[in-house]
Amino acid sequence: MSIKLKRVIGRWDLVLLMINSLVGSGIFGLPSKIFSQAGIYSLLVIIFCAAVILVLVLNFAEVASRFTKTGGPYLYTLTAFGKFPAFLMGWLILITRLATYAALVNIFVTYLGVFNPAFETQTAKITTIFILTLFFTLVNHFGVKGSTILNNSLTIAKLLPLFVFIIVGLFFINPDNFNLNESTPALFEFSNSIFLMVFAFSGFEAIIVNTGEIKTPRKNIPIALLFTISFVTVFYVLLQMVCIGTFPGLAESERPIADAALQFMGPIGALLISVGALFSVGGTINTVMLIGSRLPYALSSENQLPGFLSFVHKKFQTPTWSLFLFATFAFLVSATGTFIYAVSISVISKVMILGIVCAALIKLRRDDNKNKAFFKLRYGNFLAVLGIIISVGLLLSSKSNEFRDTLITLFIGVLVYFGYQIFQIKKGKN
Repeated sequence: MSIKLKRVIGRWDLVLLMINSLVGSGIFGLPSKIFSQAGIYSLLVIIFCAAVILVLVLNFAEVASRFTKTGGPYLYTLTAFGKFPAFLMGWLILITRLATYAALVNIFVTYLGVFNPAFETQTAKITTIFILTLFFTLVNHFGVKGSTILNNSLTIAKLLPLFVFIIVGLFFINPDNFNLNESTPALFEFSNSIFLMVFAFSGFEAIIVNTGEIKTPRKNIPIALLFTISFVTVFYVLLQMVCIGTFPGLAESERPIADAALQFMGPIGALLISVGALFSVGGTINTVMLIGSRLPYALSSENQLPGFLSFVHKKFQTPTWSLFLFATFAFLVSATGTFIYAVSISVISKVMILGIVCAALIKLRRDDNKNKAFFKLRYGNFLAVLGIIISVGLLLSSKSNEFRDTLITLFIGVLVYFGYQIFQIKKGKN
């Protein structure tokens, strides 16, 4: 009898996993990026982005509530559209996890530079990435329960310094920094800022990959999704407001929140935020490792990747070889990537995923209209079409070279798919 994954992730564990996944490297690196493009209107960027993400989240909530197995968007696409589109979906999720991992560890090294400039050298960077990857691989190998406990602890540890930053910073805001008479950003700059901000609002779609380890997923997933997006939106607006109101040099900063804290709390404040950033990024790295390691497992379970990847450790009940494979590629991609490039590649892939899930909602409603055991979205078909339009609009906001590189990576996935199919046919003949 095959060993099954264990359901140990409760509702609030799921909420903390989602918050940990969203409040990661993005919010520690993006405030200056979007401010440099949109200025004071970067506050509107966050609100617009939240509205866009909410439409996509509502679609996701209905589709996710139909399933109880591990696989997330891969499984939804498999059920709605068949094996080949499902494989491409799984491949896209894998790209997002690898690109997100690369973005995370790069910003982690950047914040380590606060403590010692030696970390900014290439040798220190690669060594740090290797040690981090090894540590989180081992944590996730020894069981999802331990990984969840670590995630919860790191989530709380990273939110506390940010709450301190917001509460103290609100008393030091200079109203003159909010100059509404400054020039309005160009449409492309505004839309590109929204596109980049999607990175800080996404990650929830990957958490759902672990549905097979979530307790009562049909009930807990929609609640966790809506609570998380609401919380994160308010949190991001307050963070950006404090950054703008206290730090005139925001547009040029590589460590915007730490540099803003330095302005009104001094070196101790900058140190507090830098430590919080390390907890934050570390926690999100753990989440990415947890989710990413389940993707090869899910594909293998559907006979779309070699069978050994669906092996589950007898004692720890974790997908051993799937985890080790993901960790290896995560290290290789991270050692050669940069933060902002990895962010763009990740967002393009995520937007594609979200658009396909919206399309899956329409198909699943048509094919399974008698099923009542799920969270049914009011005006679901309309919101699904709106979600597809939003996804296309976001893709048009990306840069051509980054979109090209994402398509090349997707084409490699096509080659892997047909290569494995040919291998299976030859194996069957022998």
